[in-house]
Amino acid sequence: MISQVQRHPLAAQTAQLLLTRIRNGEWPLGHRLPGETTLAAQLGVGRSTLREAIRELAGKGVLESRQGAGVFVRALDAAEDWDTVLRSANIASVIEARIAIEAEGAALAAARRTPADVRTIRRTLAARGVPGQSVPEHVDADMAFHRAVITAAHNDVLTQLFDAFLPRLRLAMIDMLKIRPIASEPCDHDLHQQLADAIVAQDPAAAAASSRTHLSALKESFS
Repeated sequence: MISQVQRHPLAAQTAQLLLTRIRNGEWPLGHRLPGETTLAAQLGVGRSTLREAIRELAGKGVLESRQGAGVFVRALDAAEDWDTVLRSANIASVIEARIAIEAEGAALAAARRTPADVRTIRRTLAARGVPGQSVPEHVDADMAFHRAVITAAHNDVLTQLFDAFLPRLRLAMIDMLKIRPIASEPCDHDLHQQLADAIVAQDPAAAAASSRTHLSALKESFS
């Protein structure tokens, strides 16, 4: 077992070794790391290198430096950024996550929508059905409608999560629709109309059910 840093770059390697020890359970969540002098000696690096490694892991959300108290374990692993996660995810997984986000978002939208939200939802819904749209234009119009629903929930976290999915989802939808066009555009539009109507009627249960039904059908089309 490697117990000391042996190669360059020292700071990056030190950060990786610290992360490995955290993953292995040496320091549980919320635990304070040994003092700087002790830890630097254990790793065989200078204190400045150790500080740089701690800063790196703090930036990744793994460690937290508390002035006057020490360095604490904040997470047991470094989270991958959204772009990395979504690039490697299959489209079914992305849509499953959308169902979780958008069903709740639709329910919140029904409870919280304002007159301005209703106008935006209706406008973006109408834009989905414009004759002669190209596939990318249709997908962009569809994404604009779904984003209007999420925005009407008035929850910044949900909006940011939805926006993180957009690039991955947009490309997949364009590729799929070029190969396999929508079986029934009137039926597809009706599903979106039902969602909009439920939000306008301020019916959270119906809005969540409509969102889940539509997105579940979308997931099946990719299977």
